[in-house]
Amino acid sequence: MTSAPAHLSPTAIDFMLDEAKTWAVVGLSGNPGRTAYRIAELLQQHGKRIVPIHPSAPTVLGEQGYATLADVPFPIDVVDVFRRSEEAGRFADEAVAVGAKGVWFQLGVVDEAAFERTTAAGVPMVMDTCPAIEWRQRG
Repeated sequence: MTSAPAHLSPTAIDFMLDEAKTWAVVGLSGNPGRTAYRIAELLQQHGKRIVPIHPSAPTVLGEQGYATLADVPFPIDVVDVFRRSEEAGRFADEAVAVGAKGVWFQLGVVDEAAFERTTAAGVPMVMDTCPAIEWRQRG
């Protein structure tokens, strides 16, 4: 039996899905046709507080948005990144800077250098998967 890649650590996934309550969703807009919107809804259905992070700072799914992670005036547990791989790393760095307890890069989003920096800073990170997939695999 092979073990999971470091960026798919069951311990990190379990921590974020089971213990983390406040999820900042980078790239979340009010467009219900976007994947970020649907995943934010799913997070809410699982009892998570979502925080939209978008340059225009819209209110989405009843939650006030913020232009940047640094603008959020309360603690963030997980920063969930819906950005292309080449843009995602800076959000991992910002997550560490604001004291987030975890970073999650969505399916198809991979940045090994960001993973190394984030985990070296003591912050668990998951890449290239989605909470919907992980919850489904749990049954």
